[in-house]
Parts: sequence; structure tokens; C-alpha cells
Amino acid sequence: MATNLNIEEQDQLDALKHFWSRFGGVISAVLLVVLLATAGWNGYRFWQSRQAAQASAMFDEVERAVASSELALAQRAFTDMKDRYGSTSYAPQAGLLVAKLAIDAGKDDAAATATAALQWVSVNASDEGLRAVAALRLSALMIDAKEYEQAQKTLQSVHADAFSALVQDRLGDLYALQNKTADAKAAYLKAFAAMDAESEYRRLIKVKLNALGVEPPAPAGAG
Repeated sequence: MATNLNIEEQDQLDALKHFWSRFGGVISAVLLVVLLATAGWNGYRFWQSRQAAQASAMFDEVERAVASSELALAQRAFTDMKDRYGSTSYAPQAGLLVAKLAIDAGKDDAAATATAALQWVSVNASDEGLRAVAALRLSALMIDAKEYEQAQKTLQSVHADAFSALVQDRLGDLYALQNKTADAKAAYLKAFAAMDAESEYRRLIKVKLNALGVEPPAPAGAG
């Protein structure tokens, strides 16, 4: 026999050849796309992992500088982190540390250093909570500097529900400083309502409301 294939096997082979002649190019192209996509994703994950590791090492530098109260060194490391690893979670955390160190240092240019760091974190942090923390701390500096309009805008830029009570409380303080009593009362009432009933902070807000002649509503069911 010229071939060991029986008729049925020959038919299957012919069908396979016909199928491959029609769709082989498409299949090869799809496989190539899948392989390239997989390689690209693995490469991206490797790059992310490497970025995170390098950012972590630099964050350790910031922590050491903060621990030894070396503001200039901490600030330089943070600037480097922003430029090279700004998309990582370490950069905004470093910014918060630098801002706190600058404020604690109490030097003439401390407020400017802290403000710059907090402004960057409030805009660039990928984590909503870190942006909110930065905005709250930034608003406090702005209020101290009597930059009331900017402080209000900064506070109103916070949309994280978990920080709504703190934002409203800070807005109440801001309005009270400007003798906007009605606005202060409204903000404090919102803060009071958003706080946990057993929170010590809520009792502080109640004191602020009482100072403005307002008695906050009792919890539902309270007799």
C-alpha cells in the first residue's frame, strides 16, 4: 500500500488541511496577540514590583530622616520620590511625614514646606483616604494663615464618606472664625449627625454647638 492511512484517516487529514488553509493565519495571529499580551502583562507586573521595591527603599530613607529630624534630607528624598515613584503608595505617605516634620520643626519656612507637600498628596495620591487626610491638614494650615477661601475650597474637594464628619467640623470652625454663625451651625450639625453616638469627638462638636446656642437633636429613641 502506498500509505498506511485508511480512508477515514485520510478524510480527517484532508479536512484538517482544508481548515488550516482557511483559518491558520487567523489562529496564528490570535495566538501571537495572546502571547504578546501575556508577555506585556508580566512585564508590567515586574515593572510595578520593581518600582514598589525601589520606592519602599526610598521611603525608608524618608522615615530615617524624619526620625532624626533632618527636614532638608527628608524633603530631598520626598522630592526624588515624587519625580521617580509618584504613582506608588509610598510617595504620598512620605509627603505626609515630611509635612508633619516641617510643622513640628516650627521654622520660618515650615508652613511653605508642609503646604507644598500636602498639596501634592491631596491631588496625586491614588488612595482617597490619603488625599482626604492631606486636604484636612492642608486646610488647617490655610486657616492659620487666614486663607479662608482657599481652605473652604480644599475642604469641599474631599468626597470620601469616611471623612465627611471631620470635613464638616472643620468647615464649622472656618465659618465660626468668619462670624458666619448660620453656616457654622449647619456644618456642626452635619458633623454631629455623621459622628458615632459614642464618639468623644461628637461630644466636642456638641460643645461647639452649645457655644453657638444650639442643642443638637437627641438620638432617635432617646427618652
